[in-house]
Amino acid sequence: MIQGAATRHPSTGLVHQHVIDDEIAQTSRAYEAAGAVEHQPRLDYAPYRSSLLRHPTKDLHHADPEGVELWAPCFGERDIDPLESDLTIQGGGEPIGERMVVTGRVLDGDGRPVRRQLVEIWQANAGGRYVHKRDQHPAPLDPNFTGVGRCITDDQGHYRFTTIKPGPYPWRNHHNAWRPAHIHFSLFGTDFTQRLVTQMYFPGDPLFALDPIYQSIVDPKARQRLVATYDHDITQHEWATGYRWDIVLTGGHRTPLEGDLDVERSDDEETSR
Repeated sequence: MIQGAATRHPSTGLVHQHVIDDEIAQTSRAYEAAGAVEHQPRLDYAPYRSSLLRHPTKDLHHADPEGVELWAPCFGERDIDPLESDLTIQGGGEPIGERMVVTGRVLDGDGRPVRRQLVEIWQANAGGRYVHKRDQHPAPLDPNFTGVGRCITDDQGHYRFTTIKPGPYPWRNHHNAWRPAHIHFSLFGTDFTQRLVTQMYFPGDPLFALDPIYQSIVDPKARQRLVATYDHDITQHEWATGYRWDIVLTGGHRTPLEGDLDVERSDDEETSR
C-alpha cells in the first residue's frame, strides 16, 4: 500500500486507523488462504510498526546449560511474601478502580499442573498509566498502586492475584491508537533460559479489532486463549469481580507468548520456521 498524505494525520504524521485496519484485513485474508495454523504472534507483523524493527533476525544463541546453573537466579517460597500477590495493599490507602481477583492454573501441554512456578505481573493503573518514567500518557498516577505483583503456584498449579482492572492507554503505533486493557504475565519455563512473557485481556473489549498487537496472533482461536473469562464463583460479595485465566506452557494449545512463533501446517506440508 502506498501511503500518501491522505493516509496520515496532518498534525501527528502518523497513519490513520483505517490504514492499520486494511493491513490487518489483508493479513487475515492471506492467512486464511494459506491454510496454515499459527498459534503464536508473528514476529514481523506489519500493522504492528515497531515489530518490523525489533524482531530477531539472527539465529538464537544457545547457552551452555551447565554454565547457566552458575549464574541463573534462584528463588523459593521464602523469597516471595504472600502479600506480594495483592496489588491493592501496597500503598498507604486504597487504589482507585474496579477491584478484581485474577486466578487460574499454570499447566503443561498434557494438562498437568506446573508446581512452584514463579508468576509475575505488571499493569497500568485504572487510568491507563504505568509507574514508569517513559510513560508520558497524561493520565494521573495513583500513589496507592504500583502495578506489580508476584506469587508462586501451589501444588495444583494455581496462582491468584488481587488487583485493579487496568485502563486502556494510547500508544504511537498510528494516529489515535489505543491498547485494550491488559495485564502482563511473566513465567519461567523448564529452566531459567526460558522466560515466558504474555498478556491477558478482558472479554468483550471493543479495542480488540483495532489493536495490531492483539491481532498479530492471526488465528482467531489462538487469540481467544489470551482472553480471561468472567467467573461469578470467583467474584466476592461486595468486594471484587473475578476472572479466570489458565496458562498453558507447551503443546499445540499453549498460551500465545510475546516474541515467539509456532507455525503448524497440514500433514502434507513441512513445518516452517
